[in-house]
Amino acid sequence: MSTQAPTFTQPLQSVVALEGSAASFEAQVSGFPVPEVSWFRDGQVLSAAALPGVQISFSDGRAVLSIPAVTAAHSGRFSVRATNGAGQATSTAELLVTAETAPPTFIQRLQSSTVRQGSQVRLSVRVSGIPTPVVKFYREGAEIQSSTDFQILQDGDLYSLLIAEAFPEDSGAYSVTATNSSGRATSTCELLVQGEEAVPIKKTKTIMSTSQMEMSGATVERKSMEASFQATTMMEMHVEGGIMTQHIAHKTPPRVPPKPTSKSPPSFISKVTGGRQQSPSPVRHVKGPTPAPVR
Repeated sequence: MSTQAPTFTQPLQSVVALEGSAASFEAQVSGFPVPEVSWFRDGQVLSAAALPGVQISFSDGRAVLSIPAVTAAHSGRFSVRATNGAGQATSTAELLVTAETAPPTFIQRLQSSTVRQGSQVRLSVRVSGIPTPVVKFYREGAEIQSSTDFQILQDGDLYSLLIAEAFPEDSGAYSVTATNSSGRATSTCELLVQGEEAVPIKKTKTIMSTSQMEMSGATVERKSMEASFQATTMMEMHVEGGIMTQHIAHKTPPRVPPKPTSKSPPSFISKVTGGRQQSPSPVRHVKGPTPAPVR
């Protein structure tokens, strides 16, 4: 692995402490080889002899300086320096010791929001109070621990919960509490993470103009009339025993005239249906030649 200069992934944060209470500074540093850490107060190397009661530790990249009971003499500017063969880095913060107290107050509160799945979400608050409040984030009443997916960040009096990639199951009620020796304050909000939406299938609508509707209606009516006309005017021609009969189709059965009883010669007879009657065809009677008298 190649060398890497030290970098503070979490720098020091300034602290306001009540006289007689505990105060601490904490920083997270990375680098390769593992850096060596040194602490300074107002530019001077800090040691247990120079500042009685101070406790210093460094493990897994986490550098901590704590003072069990601070006094006004502990106030000042504190720095931590990380050094290795590739370079060095420094982080600095202030310690203010006061006899006054103030309960936590949210200068900026949580805000409810609605986001889409996969979005990055940041829930932030600004808090004031003496001594410096301890801030914790919760989801549905369960405390959130800082991790890769849920990072808790601090920048002065600004505290943030960063959700790297939000999913629908991250939806819910979020809250943050700020606590110190003088009291406690809480801020809450709702987070809604919307999942992927299905694309609705578009329905095709057919729009017919008034003129088209009128033409369509006229066409249907015309076809209906044609069908009725064809049904009522269909004609059938039959030839039965030398008699030609004309039928006009009708919904009622045709009336058939009685057969003639006389032995008169056949003639063309027109059969009529549906009450309609046509003029009979004229029949020519030809006289036979008069026989000559027998002499």
